[in-house]
Parts: sequence; structure tokens; C-alpha cells
Amino acid sequence: MTQIRPSDAELVAATQEGDRQAFGTLVERHQDRLFNTLLRVLGNAEDASEVLQDAFVQAYTKLDTFRGSSQFYTWMYRVALNLACSHRRRGKRRSDEVSIDAMKTNIGQEPIDDAVSPDDQLLQVEQAELVQAALLKLSNEHRQILVLREMEDCSYDTIAEILQMPVGTVRSRLFRARLQMKELLVVSPCQN
Repeated sequence: MTQIRPSDAELVAATQEGDRQAFGTLVERHQDRLFNTLLRVLGNAEDASEVLQDAFVQAYTKLDTFRGSSQFYTWMYRVALNLACSHRRRGKRRSDEVSIDAMKTNIGQEPIDDAVSPDDQLLQVEQAELVQAALLKLSNEHRQILVLREMEDCSYDTIAEILQMPVGTVRSRLFRARLQMKELLVVSPCQN
């Protein structure tokens, strides 16, 4: 017999009634995706892990403020991203200059297709490293929007809700963020 999986709303309600296991289920359900987002925003696994833990603690203690007008995941994203911004402002980031080797350790390799030649595999890894390094050079506001849209595939409306800004502002910041990324990733012939 198949067990019915409770919705986030049901788990939030159960947590608000004192069921700690229900919140544990919410953590298990969303921690990996939130960690990956924080990793891209902060550029460091240690910082991402610290902020993620703080975000879930804060979410648990402030769960009574969750009104249910958005999905729990969207609300949780907003909590985590706000803490990530505060973390960076406090200067707790490990380093603005992140080496390629450190990125491999912190972020890991992109999946590689076995049908691709070793030269193409190396090129894919190098391109992924360049994109991550460029992403870390963006401002927080531009990095967040790019991560949410391009890596997390969030809709403009969801991004607007998470970042608490109008959809038009999301669109304009995303446009500027893409332009900055393009400038960072363009390699002039002299740099080769």
C-alpha cells in the first residue's frame, strides 16, 4: 500500500501544533536544493552549510509568521537568501578571490557525459569553473536573480515573491545581470 506524502502546508500546520518531526520532514525535503542555491550565492560550502542551518533554525522559530500566502519553499528561500546577504555583509565570506581548485572542492564538478571525448570533458569542466568564478564576481542582487532564474528555473513571479520586489524590477535586474555575466565571460584574443 502506498503511503500518501503530506503536503508542505500540512507539515507546516503539524509543526505549528508542536510536531517537531513534521518540521524535520520539511528540512529533509528542501535542504539539498536550498544548499545548492546558497552554495552558488556564497561560493563556499562551509558558508552555505552555516547559512542553511541558521535559515532552518530561524524558520522554525518564526514559523508562526508564515501566513501561507506563498508556498513554504518560497518563504524558506527568502529566509535563506536574506541570511546569505547578511552573512556576506558581515564579512564572513571566506574569500572574494576563489581559486579554481577551491571551487572544485566547494562546488564540485559538473556532470560529464561519458559519450563526450576527454578533451570536450575538460572543456566542459573549465567552462563550468569560469561561469562559477564569474558568478562570484557579481553583486549579491544580480547573483541571486541569476541563480534563481537560470539555475533554479524559478519563474519571474516566484523570484519577485522571494526577493520581495516587483516583477518589472526582476526583469530589469536579470537583464543587467546577464549583461554583466556576458562581459565577464567574454575573452578577448589577447587573453588567450
